[in-house]
Amino acid sequence: MRRTFHSGQWLPYPVELVFAFFSNPDNLPRLMLPWQKARIEKISLAPPPTQPVTSNSITAGAGTRLTLSFRPFAYSPIRVSWDAEISEFAWNDHFCDQQLRGPFAYWHHCHHVKPQTRTELSGSVTSGTLLEDEVNYELPMGKLGTLANSLFVTSQLRSTFAYRHARTSELLAHLTHR
Repeated sequence: MRRTFHSGQWLPYPVELVFAFFSNPDNLPRLMLPWQKARIEKISLAPPPTQPVTSNSITAGAGTRLTLSFRPFAYSPIRVSWDAEISEFAWNDHFCDQQLRGPFAYWHHCHHVKPQTRTELSGSVTSGTLLEDEVNYELPMGKLGTLANSLFVTSQLRSTFAYRHARTSELLAHLTHR
């Protein structure tokens, strides 16, 4: 059975910066839980459409394929490989990746960014970006996969995205204060 997981984070940075950060595949391992020891094993970059704003970072456009490996649980002696491809890409709007081979029976993850202002209690207005993630996924093994989803996959997705939000804030703050 396919499931959907949503996550959102407001960041006090412009859309262009947030999008450039997330579309750079080098940042993916930095956003994964430390115990996973994630690393990119192989990447085949497809150039994105003409970029509206100059950037000096790598950008993974539609057609980019990568193989990521990681530990599936803490202290695991084994690593799991995950082959993914960027299936959609629209500058400063969204990009989507889909699993080609990996631990899920199905995985499709879209990252959307849009400008959004926030009004503080003091009345001051801060411009920023709303980052929204939508993950559609299905676990293998039928009823056993459904049980695994109930027992730990949903909570692992929540903790993964909570970590990712904290780490994103930290890394973007570091980038903007160089």
